[in-house]
Amino acid sequence: MTDQVNADWTELQVTIPAADTDRAGDIAQMVVPYGIYIEDYSHLEEEAMEIAHIDLIDEDLLKKDRTKSIIHVYISPEENPAEAISFLKERFEAVGIENTITAADCAEEDWINNWKKYFKPIPVGNRLLVRPMWEDEYEAGDRVVLHLEPGLAFGTGTHETTRLCMELLEKYVKPGDTMLDMGCGSGILSVAGLLLGAGSAVGVDIDALAVKTAVANAEINHVGDKFTGICGNLADKVTGTFDVVVANIVADVVILLTKDAPRFMKPDTVYIMSGIIDTREDDVLACLADKFEIIDRKEEKGWVALAAKLK
Repeated sequence: MTDQVNADWTELQVTIPAADTDRAGDIAQMVVPYGIYIEDYSHLEEEAMEIAHIDLIDEDLLKKDRTKSIIHVYISPEENPAEAISFLKERFEAVGIENTITAADCAEEDWINNWKKYFKPIPVGNRLLVRPMWEDEYEAGDRVVLHLEPGLAFGTGTHETTRLCMELLEKYVKPGDTMLDMGCGSGILSVAGLLLGAGSAVGVDIDALAVKTAVANAEINHVGDKFTGICGNLADKVTGTFDVVVANIVADVVILLTKDAPRFMKPDTVYIMSGIIDTREDDVLACLADKFEIIDRKEEKGWVALAAKLK
């Protein structure tokens, strides 16, 4: 998973009102999109009935506070927990979410096993099923299975931004298309594009671990020969034009990348952007206005994905 075998991660426990779980979870995803899980017991009885069709629930679970949720955020040894805490505090305050944040050291194995419990195979769009490598029980039906080892890189497919992007890929990728994935993270979007019929994909990320994970995920899905992983700065490392260009990061980086995007586009290229929190959508639209026309928009739980073409 990482060379930092003996280094301890920091676990932040963010306690917030249960009613704010979705909004707070989205903010926490912005700090570390690869390693959070949420304890929310507010709908315990209904969910137990829905999932297991029984009303017998463990006594310890019944004692949990239903009015609060706890978001567990895991900060890698290379990151600064104090920065993450101040970011979270600032964002929660801005949107009026009460919170308490505590920090503790934890071994890497603990959080890896913890969050894996919460990541199950999920259908995306009409044609894909994202399956974590450790889950052997899944029913794919007529969906294409995307096998995923997220590693410590962004992108599990469980988050709205990634799902929205994959749904747009399903709509716009044509057989044989060339694809550029700007900020590829775990490579999930490149692999999805290839499984949906793209002929080749280039994934670029400034994080060497992300690129390594992306290459491994392409190989796991038998599309390694069609995927090129590049570590470094997009503008320095990539040449040529592509049929589909994707950026699934955060609004500020999407705005930054959009300045470079046209040089990688053909007249008919589809440019798909996601990771845009709804309060920043206008900023992104403003940076697109001169050169692009919006051809599609999707929204889920306060996150927005856009598809555009050059004017």
